[in-house]
Amino acid sequence: MPKNTKVTQREHSNEPVTESVADLLSLEHPMDYKSSQMSMGLSPGSTAPGKALLPSPDPDAEDGRPAWNNKLEYILAQVGFSVGLGNVWRFPYLCQKNGGGAYLVPYFILLLLIGIPLFFLELAVGQRIRRGSIGVWNYVYPRLGGIGVSSLMVCGFVGLYYNVIIGWSIFYFFQSFQYPLPWAECPIERNGTQAIVVPECEKSSATTYFWYRQTLNITSTIDDTGGLNWKMTLSLLVAWIMVCLAVIKGIQSSGKVMYFSSLFPYVVLLCFLVRGLLLKGAVDGIAHMFTPKLEKMLEPQVWREAATQVFFALGLGFGGVIAFSSYNKRDNNCHFDAALVSIINFVTSILATLVVFAVLGFKANVMNEKCVVENAEKILGYLNTGVLSRELIPPHINFSHLSAQDYAEMYGVIKTVKEDNFGQLGLDACVLEDELNKAVQGTGLAFIAFTEAMTHFPASPFWSVMFFFMLINLGLGSMIGTMTGITTPILDAFKIRKEILCVVCCIIAFLLGLLFVQRSGNYFVTMFDDYSAGLPLTVVVILENVSVAWIYGTKRFMQDLEDMLGFRPYSFYYYMWRYVSPAVLVVLIVATVIEMAVSPAGYNAWVESEGSERFHSYPPWALAMAYALIVVAMLPLPLVFIVRHFNLISDGSNKLSVSYRKGMMKDMSNLEEQDEQRFILSKNPSEAPSPMPAHRAYLGPGGTQEMTNTNYGTSTKTGYQNIGSPESEL
Repeated sequence: MPKNTKVTQREHSNEPVTESVADLLSLEHPMDYKSSQMSMGLSPGSTAPGKALLPSPDPDAEDGRPAWNNKLEYILAQVGFSVGLGNVWRFPYLCQKNGGGAYLVPYFILLLLIGIPLFFLELAVGQRIRRGSIGVWNYVYPRLGGIGVSSLMVCGFVGLYYNVIIGWSIFYFFQSFQYPLPWAECPIERNGTQAIVVPECEKSSATTYFWYRQTLNITSTIDDTGGLNWKMTLSLLVAWIMVCLAVIKGIQSSGKVMYFSSLFPYVVLLCFLVRGLLLKGAVDGIAHMFTPKLEKMLEPQVWREAATQVFFALGLGFGGVIAFSSYNKRDNNCHFDAALVSIINFVTSILATLVVFAVLGFKANVMNEKCVVENAEKILGYLNTGVLSRELIPPHINFSHLSAQDYAEMYGVIKTVKEDNFGQLGLDACVLEDELNKAVQGTGLAFIAFTEAMTHFPASPFWSVMFFFMLINLGLGSMIGTMTGITTPILDAFKIRKEILCVVCCIIAFLLGLLFVQRSGNYFVTMFDDYSAGLPLTVVVILENVSVAWIYGTKRFMQDLEDMLGFRPYSFYYYMWRYVSPAVLVVLIVATVIEMAVSPAGYNAWVESEGSERFHSYPPWALAMAYALIVVAMLPLPLVFIVRHFNLISDGSNKLSVSYRKGMMKDMSNLEEQDEQRFILSKNPSEAPSPMPAHRAYLGPGGTQEMTNTNYGTSTKTGYQNIGSPESEL
């Protein structure tokens, strides 16, 4: 007779009670509810030491949940999700604006205080409970189950406009396969027999004109939709097809894509860094970037913006971090993962900043030389017409080889002598520092400033292709995480084929995204970027922190981590989760609300006749739409709390998950092949083996003694039922 048959087990173990329970469980129809492995089946305070919790050598395969092929795929997925467009076009701008090298100090401090601890928290709960954002927070505290729904909605809002940016990058990518680049020079139009430069381009610049007119064909106000821009509509369609193909098979397909989309941007950044350092003026840009302005560190605004950047750089609150980690094995060292990904993210931001300011330093030198040449021609004209005396020009100055220093000297003399009517001459100072201080971010950096700099590169089409291909891959990595944050909770809750769900989600998102590819679509991208994620995500993350640290219990969570990882996390995390991170997040929420109340709500509209941007306030309907984004994203939080507080819907707290039941069956059916001392609490037949081993109470940071808790057994309560447990939080 086979060794593992139930008859053989009965002969060896002589435990009919346990056998009958296993039989009943094996006949029970599986009920998949959004519960988890964190402490289900535990009575108050009970838990399991180390790896003894796992009922088999590969227990994670028992619940049928997909798993990463290897650790590298998982790390690349987390890096691809956290390292995105913001590292390239937001972090360098904040560095320049907030004190150069001095900005790195508050950023790094806040990375330690809120970044790594909260990133570790999301990784841990996802890995322990093995569910998406909705299932995780339904389990931890069902009344705050709205956290997962809000995360999903914010993912949806962000995904809608984020993929539009990928569409823009795709358009520029294909436009780069020509020489000269189409944004290198202003177009010429004929007025009868005369060929003249397009006035809109002449008043702005070639790259600015190409962005606003050739690419977006933008309207002058948000009220004027202007109809669909078909070039951008096709680009958006291509972007959504790419995203759909990347995630259609879940982590089996997205994991393979991450090998390229996560690593290729680093190849491009290193190539750009080497090329940039060889350009004239690159050192000026880097020196300007990292020259610390220490007085800036005393400004609250600098700390607020640093906290916000840390928050969004790691993708906290989106649900993608939790979704990715939910496909890990339970004993994966997520503490190491949190530190590794956070450090990679920080180093990437520094690398991107070096690249951006090396290139912008080169651009500043080119523009400064152009300024010197143009103003020198003006001075020569004034000398020829007698407006200026030749005696004002220092004798050593040669107009055919005029340096920036020579021009500065000549400019100073003329300004001193002609002080009364100097303004009428229309001369510019042409100071390199002024060019370097022209801070740009977002689309202004990627599609205007950087593209203009690349037109001066040798072999400019090659560098343009590389740059926009890098942007596509950075965006694709983030979109894969965003889509996973949407699909994973839905797949956990409903029995739907992932391929069908993925295709349906992408089709719906494309149709909704048509809002952003109208001629006025750029204004809606700005609106969604300003309102749809900032405040709602901050509220979501502080509720995540509170639900784990104060409702579930920091000590219980630390014990869960010890059981899962095999070692006790540093006491540092205990204090961060319980006190410091919530306090910092509350301050950040207050600062964000004050900023929204003080700053006028509006957008920068492109004025064709002036060839420049002008700030416009939102009309009433647009303002209502902006605030509706915040309300809709946060509405699930109070709604779910109310309906569960008054028991209007079931929280499912009396149900076991499929994975737990299978794990318990496996535990009891394979006792003969396991070390029985890990499972059997007593040799007395009346004391049947519990699925969960004995509890070792965690006494908080520095605690060394263990307290036994006899209140364990085969209880099937979830974390919500255990909230009122007698475990002390003092």
